[in-house]
Amino acid sequence: MTQQRGKGGLRRTAGPVETVGDLLGASFAGLVVGIAVVLVLEGILALSRVAEFGQTNGWLILILPTWLFVEQFRAQGFGADRVLAAALGIGFGAAAGMTVAGVVAPYTPPLVSGGAGAVAATVVYCFVWFYGLRWLRQRSG
Repeated sequence: MTQQRGKGGLRRTAGPVETVGDLLGASFAGLVVGIAVVLVLEGILALSRVAEFGQTNGWLILILPTWLFVEQFRAQGFGADRVLAAALGIGFGAAAGMTVAGVVAPYTPPLVSGGAGAVAATVVYCFVWFYGLRWLRQRSG
């Protein structure tokens, strides 16, 4: 019997996700890593007195989820349905994220308001991309 090694990364398999839970889980894993990196950056900037803690833009935590979304887009193959689903996901995600960030911004530092907006944008994008793509593929044949 041979033992197979894990491929590493946020997901165990290559290609498009099979469930919305897989997409949300991988996205949230990326958000958690992004939050940790931004908090370390914030700590370094605060300790070196370059900036006050919490003044970095919280939208930076979207780097890994965006990478995941680009890879999901590429894994879907060619077709107008993936472009339309991605465009709608970006539009609705950005609208939801900016709304949440705008509501939270007067009460919190940029790190928290941007982070809240990034989480909202990620969740909305995941649902619009996953279900929108399947709906468009079902309608087209």
